Amino acid sequence: MNMKNDYRNENDNLINHLDGSVIIITGPTASGKTSVSIELCKKNDGEIVCADSMQLYKNMNIGTAKPTIQEREGVQHHLLDILEPTQTFSVADYQKMATETIKDILSRGKTPVLCGGTGQYLSAMIEGTVFIPVKTDMKLREELENIFKESGIEAIYDELQKVDPDSASILHLNDTKRILRAIEVYRLTGMTKTQMNIKSKEKGPDFKFSSFCINHDREILYDRINGRVDKMIEDGLLAEIVELLKEYPLLSNTAYQAIGYKEFFPYIKNEISLDDAINQVKQSTRNYAKRQLTWFRKMDSLIWINNKNTKEIIDIICS
Repeated sequence: MNMKNDYRNENDNLINHLDGSVIIITGPTASGKTSVSIELCKKNDGEIVCADSMQLYKNMNIGTAKPTIQEREGVQHHLLDILEPTQTFSVADYQKMATETIKDILSRGKTPVLCGGTGQYLSAMIEGTVFIPVKTDMKLREELENIFKESGIEAIYDELQKVDPDSASILHLNDTKRILRAIEVYRLTGMTKTQMNIKSKEKGPDFKFSSFCINHDREILYDRINGRVDKMIEDGLLAEIVELLKEYPLLSNTAYQAIGYKEFFPYIKNEISLDDAINQVKQSTRNYAKRQLTWFRKMDSLIWINNKNTKEIIDIICS
């Protein structure tokens, strides 16, 4: 797998990163981010800021691979367990909360370490994205949906091609929801989605970031994923899911779609076997790792560290 090669291919002045920067430790699921972040904080008086969209939720511990109290080893963790599983949470919400948390950590002379694999969160922080609010206009939405019902998506797509050809070029004709939203945004703001994306990045980041992506060869990564799923079952994941559904019969859309949970819902209803559910979790997790890597490859600032253990990674970062 061709991954930006190795940390030694980066500029020499990037090698010592603990110079007041905010450190980012990311990578695909099961790559070893948590142990690296904890060891890094212990060595450099740091505190961890969660950058995992599922670890924000309370009572979703085993299936999200949330570090236990024992695993945290006295290192302060922020933004864990801040949401009820019934709540929704946007990238803009995360950016605001993480920014405030990082400022607090820095004000106390500590090193902030963002740890997690949610690429949207990390990109928003690194790019300093300004989220431009666009209110929903139900009358306009109803009008667009009526056009869609009467004339098909082609009529709306044609309008999108005229006003925002860049967005039209990357949206498939079957992607009805995003096509309708793109036209809705344009009619409400007079700006195309492309223009809004450019404007949202004009401010730049609030902090200096030094960002690392931990990865392993595919076969090794998949073995780690499969082994972690097996351990989750041993640690009581099924009981956790049963209790979660008892306490929160109506999960938010985000929590309901959490990998490691949704695959077991049919098993709990006696619709599939346990082995089938476990295999689906492993497959879903491997697929998610692929999507994460695709996202991370687009983040030019990441320094990739491949096929190293925790000690080797810490030595590289702190050398």
